[in-house]
Parts: sequence; structure tokens; C-alpha cells
Amino acid sequence: MDNLTINTIRTLAVDAIEKAKSGHPGMPLGAAPTAYELWAHHLNFTHQDLAWINRDRFILSAGHASALLYALLHLFKYDVSIDDLKEFRQLNSITPGHPEYRMTPGVEATTGPLGAGLATAVGLAMAQAHMAAVFNKPEYEIFNNYTYVLAGDGCMMEGITSEASSLAGTLNLGRLIIIYDSNNITIEGKTDLAFQENVRARYQAYGFETYLVEDGNDLAAIAKAISQAKANLDQPSFIEIKTKIGYGSLQEDQAAAHGAPLGEASLKVLKDKLNYPSHEPFFVEPEVYQHTADLLQTKEAHYEKWLKLFEDYKKTYPELALKLNKYYQNLELEEILGHKSLFEFEMDSISTRNASGLMINRLSGLYENLIGGSADLAGSTMTLIQKQNSYSKENYSGRNLHFGVREHAMAGIGNGLTLYGGLHPYVATFFVFADFLKPMLRLSALMEVPLVYILTHDSIGVGEDGPTHEPIEQLTMLRATPNLITFRPADAKETAYGWAYGLASKLPTALILSRQNLPVLKETSKNALLGGYVVLDHPDYQAILIASGSEVSLALKAAEKLAEEKILVRVVSMPSLEIFQQQSLAYQNEVLPNKMRKRLVIEAGSKLSWGGIVGLDGAYLTIDRFGESAPGDVLFKHFGFDVDNVIKLVKDLL
Repeated sequence: MDNLTINTIRTLAVDAIEKAKSGHPGMPLGAAPTAYELWAHHLNFTHQDLAWINRDRFILSAGHASALLYALLHLFKYDVSIDDLKEFRQLNSITPGHPEYRMTPGVEATTGPLGAGLATAVGLAMAQAHMAAVFNKPEYEIFNNYTYVLAGDGCMMEGITSEASSLAGTLNLGRLIIIYDSNNITIEGKTDLAFQENVRARYQAYGFETYLVEDGNDLAAIAKAISQAKANLDQPSFIEIKTKIGYGSLQEDQAAAHGAPLGEASLKVLKDKLNYPSHEPFFVEPEVYQHTADLLQTKEAHYEKWLKLFEDYKKTYPELALKLNKYYQNLELEEILGHKSLFEFEMDSISTRNASGLMINRLSGLYENLIGGSADLAGSTMTLIQKQNSYSKENYSGRNLHFGVREHAMAGIGNGLTLYGGLHPYVATFFVFADFLKPMLRLSALMEVPLVYILTHDSIGVGEDGPTHEPIEQLTMLRATPNLITFRPADAKETAYGWAYGLASKLPTALILSRQNLPVLKETSKNALLGGYVVLDHPDYQAILIASGSEVSLALKAAEKLAEEKILVRVVSMPSLEIFQQQSLAYQNEVLPNKMRKRLVIEAGSKLSWGGIVGLDGAYLTIDRFGESAPGDVLFKHFGFDVDNVIKLVKDLL
């Protein structure tokens, strides 16, 4: 029955690929025994509650093998039907070409970019360790789930894998188990072409316990390795399983098996070699369904046992149970805004990175599940939670995370921390290094996970560090990313409202913050939550100045000087184009009337994201070249960001 079920997984996967005339049959054929053993005898989940907080997490980092996952989901009674398998890779199906979070029940994370799933899995394991440290008590292991990740040769080559695995080893994440489907084939051929390292030795160096299974069809050896890995809670585990890509097909052990349908002739050879009972596509023996249903009874019994434990826990530790419930409640914007002191600032000037640091510490007292850190830049991004411990292998309850100089993995781990549930994570680095983390930020947006990105040193204001550290095109890059809220505040108050928005948001938010001090403006207000709003006005204004971030105060100074010459302007602060464009057309027209086409945008970055705001008759004070190395105030003047130049540009407009 084990073999029949494994071969059913194989044939369902390749039949789906064949019908779609698109997909990756190689790994599903080779890794099916591994996946079956894991799902049948180790992975804990329940159909009574798909969001059960203590379920084991399975991440398919080699997301191209999605047909394998969909076959598993179907056989293990998730809401993925045979018809769904037949619609593999088709428009509006729930079985897309790579696993997509929110689209398919049972898919824990969007994967596809190789290594991304593995980094996400490290975040899930970190979250589990933190929640266990905060809530578990002797005899009450409310959080003791494992995170399993199935990865391939491509994942092992990607740099993000090394970043994330190194941190996982440093942190001794004992409930993280990486399973390496080792078939020595990638798209271009044998891995020897470009990849000859000893991967297990690398993982030993990271601090993992490692195992080798020589035959990927040996269920007993696979079961033994997984069981031993589960038993070692002092180290993360790495299991290398040697497999044959395209097992049983004419393309077995060839690169041709990786990313193309097998073809009818090869399908026939495969099913004959497997002694499969039918050549009919999508055929499943009824006893296979009965077998997986029997396996599910054990999982449901495990869940029922946990439910009883949790009921006793709530009686024994009622305060902790209430705290746990609070962790999982969605934060509402109005509730955050009700804490008036969050938005009060006494100082005359402060950098928005420092204002963000104040907000983190104010919010951390209100919300104990606020947790985060930076890529070795906490002292510069102002992301340390004061009077809180560091998260470490000695203390998983710490709320200050230290990612090391690993921006790419940091963002992927941040996704995992958020996906686990119950936590409000943030990650931080210099804005220019958004280039390093962009692929994982893109997955944050694709999955719609509300991770907060703190990106500081937002412009040429960085100064002496020079062009390598001065963002130019990054704002445009982020604004071009669907489902991402980019928020560049003008001062401390707008920063506070940006934080409130980010915490309550259902989407990821990037806070773009200054290094240099900015005046706390009397003109800014809660209206920053509308994305764009009027901060200075006159009934007879002749032009509109639109600015974000540090340039808002410049626009206000220029408006004051222009008024002395009887040139009257409206000033609009635009911290977030995305939020502004979510407002009603009536509101947008109220702030930026269609009839007023004399508009000047002022922003120390590329002009490319502003065309729809400026229009054909407007003008730009932006930067469309790389910066220089000099003090920040010198650079602003050098690039024309001073009152005199704003006045000149307005006069030119008029």
C-alpha cells in the first residue's frame, strides 16, 4: 500500500503536467517516497482547523515541483480535487505553476525563487521557538511543532540558502528539518558543471546535525533519518536523500526530466515500470483514498490530544491564555490611534529614523508581540527595543533579532516570522540595500503578509558615504511593486502615523526614513494616513508643490519665500502614493485639482514614479543620476534642493 500510494503521487503529478503541457516532472518522480513518508507518518495537521497554531509546517522550497505538493494535498484530503489537478497551471485554477500562499489550501508560503522557501522556513522555526519560550510551561507544550522544508540542488546553490542556514545553525533551531532532494541534476545538466562542494559538510559547519540516505526509495531509511532528526532538539537537522530525477521514466537521471512534460511514450514506460494498475490519466485506486483516510485518523487523534492539553492549559494559566489570544488578534488602526501619546513629540527636530526608534519602543510596551531587528545595523536604523533581550539560542524569548549582514535572508525570514502567526515582525537595513532584499520583499507583497520594512538613510542626505550608499532609484522600485505600501514621512508625526498604518495593515509596509534631523512641522497631521494631503494652502494659489520626506520642509520654506513675492502656492505632503491612490477620486481631486496643472514635485530620488501626479505641464526637482561623496547639506544644495532653486522652478512653471 505504501508503494501504491507513492506511485499514485507520482502519476497524479506527471499526469497533471502532461495535461498542462507544462511543468516539472523530475522532482515529483524522484522525491515522492520522501514526501509520502513525511506526510504519512510525521507531519501533524488537522482538517478541523487548517490554521491550527501548532500544526507542523511543510515548505516546498523547490517550488517548481508544485505538482508533487498538489498530489499530496489531494490524497491527504485537502480541498484540492482531481479536477483541480486537471487544471494545473491554467487560468484561475488553485493549482498554479508554483505554490502560492492564499491560493491553495495547505500551501504555507509562496515559493518558486530558489532558496526563498528555505529562508521562510527558518523564519517559521524562529517564530515557533519564540512562541514556545513565551507560552510553554512544564507539561504544557502548546507550541512544539516542526518546520520541514524540501529543497533541491538549485536551492543549495542560491546565496540566500547559505545566509539563512548559517543563522539557523547559529540559533540551534532544533525543530527545523531541511530535507535535501539530492539528484545532482539542474537545468543545464549534471551539477558537476558548476557545483561540486560537499553540501553536508557545509551544513555540519553551520552547526546542523546531518544525515545521508543513499537510496531515495528506501522508506525505512528515510523514516529513520526523519525520526532521528526530530529527536535532536539541540540542533537543526539536514537530511540528504539521494534520488534519481525523473525516476522510472525514459528521462530518468537526465536534465530533460527537470522542466518539460514526459510525453506519452515515457508516461507508458513509467506506469509499466511502476506496475501501476491503470494507464488512464488521473487514476486513483479507491483503497489509496482509504489508506490516506486511515493515516489522517492518527493526525486527528494527535490534534484532539493537543486540544485537551490546551483546555487544561487555559485553566492552569488563564493569564497566559489571555495573552496568547491577544497575540492572535488583528490590530485595528483606530485602536492604535486611540493611544494619543504615541503621536506626541516635544522636540523641534529629529530624524525620522530616530522617530521610528521612539515609536518602536512606545509600541513595544503596548504590543508584546512586536519583534524585529536589522541586518547588523540596529544602532543606525534605530531598531533596538530598549530593556528587551536579544533573541539567541540561550533565550528564544528575546524580542531583538540579530540577522547579521544578511539582508536577503532577513527579508525571507521576516516573511516566515509573519506567516507563523501571532507576531508583528519588522526588519531593517539602509534603504540603498533594499536592492539586496528586494526578491523577498516582492514575495511579501505577493503573499500580502504585513511585514514592516524599516529602510533608513533614505537619500543623498547620507552624505560622505557617497554614491554606493545613496538611494536614487529605490523609491521607484518599491512603488512599482504591487501590494506594497511605501511610506516616506516628512517628520516625526508622519513617521508615527506610518508605523500605525503598518501595524494595522494587511499588506507589507516600507517606512523610508531619514538619517538627518528634520523639523517637527506644525503643518503635519493625522491626514498623513490618507497618503497625501494639503499642509499649506491659499484660496488663490497659483501652483502646487508636492513633496515627500525631508523635502516637505523645503517646500514649506520655499512657499513662505514665494509668498513674499506675491506668488501663492499650495503645498502637499505625499508620504505614500499607494495610499493616496486608494482614496476616492473626489478626495484626490480635492488635493490635486485637475484644473491646476502647474505642479512641481520635489523628491531626492528618481522622477519615474511621479508622472501620473505631475502631468504633462508639471515639473520635477528630482535626482536622476548617482550621488556624490560630501556632507549631506552640501549635496542637497549641489543637486538643487534649496529654496532659491525651488523658487526658480516655480517661476519657470508660471
